[in-house]
Amino acid sequence: MNLSEKSRQNIDSCRFCWMCRHICPIGNATGQERNTARARAMILSMVNRGSVELTPDIMDNIYECACCSACTCDCVAGRDPVEFVREVRRQAAFDQKTPAYIMRLINNCMESGNMYGASELDIQLKAAISAHEARTSLLLYLGSDARYQASEDAVNAIHLLEKAGISFTVLLREPDSGAAMEYLAGGVEETSRMMKEAVAAMNNFDTVIIYEPFDAKVICREYREWNLGLTARTQTFPAFINTLLKDGKLAVTRGKEKVTYQDPYILARELNETENAREVIAACGILCETMNNRKNTVLAGHLIMAQYRPDIIRLATERRLVENRASGASVVVVSSVAEKIAMSQEGKEFRVITLEELVLMHLKEG
Repeated sequence: MNLSEKSRQNIDSCRFCWMCRHICPIGNATGQERNTARARAMILSMVNRGSVELTPDIMDNIYECACCSACTCDCVAGRDPVEFVREVRRQAAFDQKTPAYIMRLINNCMESGNMYGASELDIQLKAAISAHEARTSLLLYLGSDARYQASEDAVNAIHLLEKAGISFTVLLREPDSGAAMEYLAGGVEETSRMMKEAVAAMNNFDTVIIYEPFDAKVICREYREWNLGLTARTQTFPAFINTLLKDGKLAVTRGKEKVTYQDPYILARELNETENAREVIAACGILCETMNNRKNTVLAGHLIMAQYRPDIIRLATERRLVENRASGASVVVVSSVAEKIAMSQEGKEFRVITLEELVLMHLKEG
């Protein structure tokens, strides 16, 4: 394999280390050693040395990693197992060794502009977007997950900004951020092309508010690291809601309901954002922390992996819900479409709502 020196060093360091074995949400869910960073590094070390071939089974294992960076965040030696996983995926794409079930999603991205192969929006969402097609200085970027998997949440996000009385634009033909392609195949040419198309659209605005954390990571970080020419200012949706509350654009009444927050791993670990949502929740109710919060959060949903390993994601979500129960809260607030869907399906004893739903419930009249 043609891996970078940094990835080879990470592989060689991780293959004999057990220190993050208890951290991986996928390994904990399956109970299988193959799903630990150490086991993955061990087999990739053998592949890198030519001892074994990069077989379909090994590639299956590579795609059983959620790339949630729990192992990376916990590593006292500063190693990054996620980096070599991403590099192997990219190399497999070059060598035409990407599994067929992943190629199906990649082809959807390239042909339809999203991994779902979807083209038609929900009628209510389309109507909500149509009311905000006029050009302004502020773009609300919904992302493919919200547009095609959680249209009701997307409508609520638009509705909340309307309540704030601000002018904003939502694109009817919104280009995909390239986040799914980056996860599936890494920094290949097709990923860069999708990202550049998104940059061209975003640069027509002064500020871009990014609804979904999965998109926020690539837009706020990769776009700039890859020098794609993004000039618009970017902000996550939770941060923007918090700003609207602080600026008095939105006013809420505080209830007595106990609420816990499911930190999206991308916001907490990749973008170092943990407090905006908490400040919003504290303004609306009583915040009860779940064990393993902020950067120690545990993945509780993953829309891409749910396309090909729904069994694993279901197990991971169930394990996270055990911690939610211990918080004593009756409501779980999420900022991630993936976790809203997964936790709503598995956590029937909770009300699982988005941050914007919480604010809409507590808005002061008038």
